[in-house]
Amino acid sequence: MAISYGLLGERLAHSFSPHIHQLLGGYDYQLIELPRCELDDFLRRRCFRGLNVTIPYKKAVIPYCDKLSPQAQRIGSVNTLVIDDNGLMTGYNTDYDGLMLMARSAAIDMRNAKALILGSGGASLTAAAVASDFGAKEIITVSRRGPVDYTNVYCLHSDAEIIINATPCGMYPDNGGVAIDLSAFPACRGVLELVYNPLRTNLLLAAQQRKIAVCGGLVMLVEQARRSAELFLDKEIAAERTEAIIQRISQQLENIVLIGMPGCGKSSIGQRLAQLLDREFLDMDQYIAQSSGATPEEIIVSRGEAAFSEIESAAAQEIAQRQGLVIATGGGTVLNEANMLALRQNGQIFFIERELTALATFGRPLSANVQAIEQLYQQRLPLYRRYAAATVVNDRTIDEAVHTILALWRQS
Repeated sequence: MAISYGLLGERLAHSFSPHIHQLLGGYDYQLIELPRCELDDFLRRRCFRGLNVTIPYKKAVIPYCDKLSPQAQRIGSVNTLVIDDNGLMTGYNTDYDGLMLMARSAAIDMRNAKALILGSGGASLTAAAVASDFGAKEIITVSRRGPVDYTNVYCLHSDAEIIINATPCGMYPDNGGVAIDLSAFPACRGVLELVYNPLRTNLLLAAQQRKIAVCGGLVMLVEQARRSAELFLDKEIAAERTEAIIQRISQQLENIVLIGMPGCGKSSIGQRLAQLLDREFLDMDQYIAQSSGATPEEIIVSRGEAAFSEIESAAAQEIAQRQGLVIATGGGTVLNEANMLALRQNGQIFFIERELTALATFGRPLSANVQAIEQLYQQRLPLYRRYAAATVVNDRTIDEAVHTILALWRQS
């Protein structure tokens, strides 16, 4: 079957590329998952007009090309294939354009810097070329089997100033993965994370926490797609389209996560938000009740707070992998840092604050009296403030709180 355009790779179920190319050119764009044993036959048949290429085939497709662009020839990696009217196939590297934009977007200055490239595949070759063109004085490749690996890198190159993750480590569904411990690189001042799903990997979040300049992989994904679309269609596409599409996709995918004391109105606000945004609303307490067969209150009373905390953490990890939701967390979700780290990967977090005397307490064993509520509040308030992007006071109507959240979320 003939294919117009698409993405060639091994595992593609959660790719954003079809949506991006629909926004760029409105053409049919398919996901083409192939095992290695089928790659040769597929490429020899050339039953397509243009393809993007991803893991693990960026180097494997090169022998099938009739021509390579100067950039692809120089780098030794191809992520875009185009067949012309004469049936000749040219390989291009538009990942280079995407990575260049990432560095510029984050204002990361690589001049005379020591750059650490994580990974040794096609994306790593592109990252090394970008670092070189930005003036890095030393470029070190870290790989599982190379002379610099993920064990000795800490003693050999802890002075690295720029780190580029060109591995799939941390990519969905293995969201929690991190290739390196960023705290072991005190001189680091710039991180480029090529993974785009989740929106913020643990590496990216660690960089943000340390006030290190950082850019996530969605920028690269959209910009390389724009350059690929220009090659597919043989026409210029305005550079401004990249930023517009990044903003649109980010808002479509990012969860809105509500934290706050039990009874502060998270569920009511969340349901209204979901209705206005035409999104699914997910209440963590209800999710736990459905999956475990008991409400949080029943679990706490019968099995204790520690048992409930374990169940809640497992639920937080599962929910955090999903996108495009409005999520109301349990009041104590913030007590476990791992919960909040997971929820931040795909979410913008808002603290719903309300006068303690106005909190709903029915059916809440931990909020049974004023003393208990006050104790909970003093324990959790620093955590609510630490993890939230913004605080929204719920002291008027639900709609007022909802519109405040929407305004803050759209600004961010």
